[in-house]
Amino acid sequence: MESEPFGEDPNGTREAIMRATYRALCEHGYAALTIADIGAEFDKSVSLVYHHYEGKDDLLVDFLGYMLDRFRTEVTIENSEDPHEQLRAALAGVRTGPLAADRREFTSALTELRAQAAHDPAFREQIEKTDAFFHERIADIVRTGIEQGVFRDVDPDRVATMMVTAVNGAMLTHVTTDAPVTPAIDELDAYIDSRLVVKDGGGDVESDS
Repeated sequence: MESEPFGEDPNGTREAIMRATYRALCEHGYAALTIADIGAEFDKSVSLVYHHYEGKDDLLVDFLGYMLDRFRTEVTIENSEDPHEQLRAALAGVRTGPLAADRREFTSALTELRAQAAHDPAFREQIEKTDAFFHERIADIVRTGIEQGVFRDVDPDRVATMMVTAVNGAMLTHVTTDAPVTPAIDELDAYIDSRLVVKDGGGDVESDS
């Protein structure tokens, strides 16, 4: 098992179930996963799992919410007054979090559950909440940067949509191919420098609006 987002001693029953679910999902995948598989990774009675969850998908929706909460803390927004540094720190968090070499299983489990959102409203709700969280954080940083004269007069929502979409695509590529994804994230860094940042004495450019 590669590096996993859990400590040696889970804090409470829910986290213990989440860890067992994570391990079983990484080993068996979504389609073949059963409650019995999760119970095999759980150090308590499997009946306790059924006490908290009606079935596999009920558990996995909660697991997805739990993992996405962890993901939100993995890709932190630096507590800095410089919007440029905040965006760069967010991309650095993507590299050291979900796209890190030793976190492939983490990202694979998250991506497989994310795919269920195509036909399951409960999964879709969790995905939409997480994407909206990142979208608003990035858009807010860009708005602040524009107000401070650090960023050009671009459309913050369009920038946020592009960056969230690019990161989601990089995560999918990371777990489904052997293609390197670091160049894509590097290109986002280059985008920030060339498209957003106001150069000294360079003036402004046309708005995206």
